[in-house]
Amino acid sequence: MKFYTEEGNYDLVGNNTPVFFIRDTMKFPHFIRSQKRRGGSGLRDNHMQWDFWSLNPESAHQVTYLMGDRGIPKSYRHMNGYGSHTYMWVNAAGDKHWVKYHFHSDQGVEGLTDHDATRIAGEDADFHRRDLYEAIERGEFPSWTLSVQVMPYEEGKTYRLNPFDLTKVWPHGDYPLIEVGRMTLDRNPENFFAQIEQAAFEPSALVPGIGFSPDKMLLGRAFAYADTHRHRIGANYLQLPVNRPHVEVNTYTKDGPMAYDHTGDAPVYAPNSEGRGYADHVGEVEPGWEADGAMVRQAYTLRPDDDDFSQPGALVREVWDDQQRAAFVKTVAGHLLGGVKGDVLERAFLYWKAVDADTGAQIEKLVRAGADLGGPGGQPDAARDDASEPIVETDTNAG
Repeated sequence: MKFYTEEGNYDLVGNNTPVFFIRDTMKFPHFIRSQKRRGGSGLRDNHMQWDFWSLNPESAHQVTYLMGDRGIPKSYRHMNGYGSHTYMWVNAAGDKHWVKYHFHSDQGVEGLTDHDATRIAGEDADFHRRDLYEAIERGEFPSWTLSVQVMPYEEGKTYRLNPFDLTKVWPHGDYPLIEVGRMTLDRNPENFFAQIEQAAFEPSALVPGIGFSPDKMLLGRAFAYADTHRHRIGANYLQLPVNRPHVEVNTYTKDGPMAYDHTGDAPVYAPNSEGRGYADHVGEVEPGWEADGAMVRQAYTLRPDDDDFSQPGALVREVWDDQQRAAFVKTVAGHLLGGVKGDVLERAFLYWKAVDADTGAQIEKLVRAGADLGGPGGQPDAARDDASEPIVETDTNAG
């Protein structure tokens, strides 16, 4: 999400889930490769996916969410959005807080069953894009209520779980949602390529008062995304209308492929004697977590509630009802029956039993029985039935 502010662009990275599969950016390329296609067949492979997931138990929270009834949104309008990462806010007085963003759909949260998702993908692969475009054209502008969770800076050092771990949520009982605004989509792009395809979003785009945290995934994205855009769009991607700030900037960027912003004959070096300003911050540096080695090391030292299975287990036991749990069991079993075998399958059974013993046992029983779940590739037709019913929000759920 890109915000064009009076102090430059602020890009907020996020997902339609409050957590992610991994907490360490070093694992990012490995995770992505495990979800893509095999080098031999060129096909997607459930066995490869579960090999990675079962060897990385921190993935359990996200995989549980993914296989649940919010795993396939009914439309872009009927899903929540989350900044997912932990950011830092600094107010005018210099007080620091840790922050998480939540965008809750005002249209409600609804999902698709596997059966309906398979049918829609075959009938109209552009279904979600078409639905959003046509709703806006009709004047049915979708909106999301923006709320934040705010944690005092010092509490980040002693909180019972690592507040910078992307696989965890902050229970709402500890840090309640604070409503701060609303986002409304009220117009469609005039040219999809220019305004959507060429849009570049990068977490490194910050504005004064907003900063990073010791969240390893956020720090990795802070440098990786900009590199991606230089490759995907070109060296001067920030000069494109959709990516440039809507305020005057003073940049020393010079030339390069397809550069069209220029400063005439003004000096492009600093310091200079032509009166052109440049950033020259010297002197004492304000204390911050970036220079606090003890805090960064402590953040990733195990805390009382830092295990990988408690939060997904709470989601299964305390948030979902019996119908949602039954649909979840069928969804997971169908995925495992789609080619997962040997030691990987055995690890997958242990993985789900660690999330919830009863649910894991049901998954194992269904898979070992080789139940005919219907649908292509052993995917369950009945999974995620009645997913249009939003799940009840509790302190154990991210919202």
